[in-house]
Amino acid sequence: MNDYLRNLEKIEFVITMACTGKCKHCSEGDHDGFTEHIDADAAAESIKEICAHYDIKTVMTFGGEPLLYPDVVCTILKTASDLGIEKRQLITNGYFSNNPERIEAVVKNLNDSGVNDILLSVDAFHQEYIPLDPVFNFAQNAVQVGIPVRLQPAWLGSSDDLNPYNDRTREVIQKFEPLHISLNQGNVIFPSGNAIKYLHEYFDEKPSVPNPYEEDPKDIKTISFDPDGGVLNGNIYKTDILEIMENYSGN
Repeated sequence: MNDYLRNLEKIEFVITMACTGKCKHCSEGDHDGFTEHIDADAAAESIKEICAHYDIKTVMTFGGEPLLYPDVVCTILKTASDLGIEKRQLITNGYFSNNPERIEAVVKNLNDSGVNDILLSVDAFHQEYIPLDPVFNFAQNAVQVGIPVRLQPAWLGSSDDLNPYNDRTREVIQKFEPLHISLNQGNVIFPSGNAIKYLHEYFDEKPSVPNPYEEDPKDIKTISFDPDGGVLNGNIYKTDILEIMENYSGN
């Protein structure tokens, strides 16, 4: 076991960088022109190999918009479920189709995959470009089949700050009250990517909001796979995941 990975407990998959939104707060910047997604079988095999040597408690799938490739998401989460991994998560903006039958079918497949925590990104930024009706339909279907769903808004400043974006986010959240979905604390937007471009007036010169995605490179608790198979300075399409992890040098 690589000492830098001694506390590893979570595996993340960025399914794709393609997205159905164009959010002003997105830390990754614009998502135009992306079509690549991670290979489902390679991802599943990596999970199996890692779990043979590490006590993994969470597998998470996100993007971009991961449900542009729902079969990949379901394969990954089903693998995690079969291995007895406690938490099987999906972060989604809920908008991948306008077709109610398609939405219902994807939710059924997600339920069959064993997902047990959906974080639904709804707020002023997502709903500037993403219609609310299909997102509500997605959430309603998930609730009906018994998948736990939490709303995951993005806040500007903090959830208590009064500004036009947060006011709109509160309005969006209220639309979901009939579904009795729990409200997660969400994320505080940090200055990166589109946020710097479109929301710079809300940030101090020195970033006061820490990047929540930063890991201590010498004490990795979460490893994240990119859509191209990249992970820990290696690539699972070229090198076995355990070899990549063994050779990881802390930077």
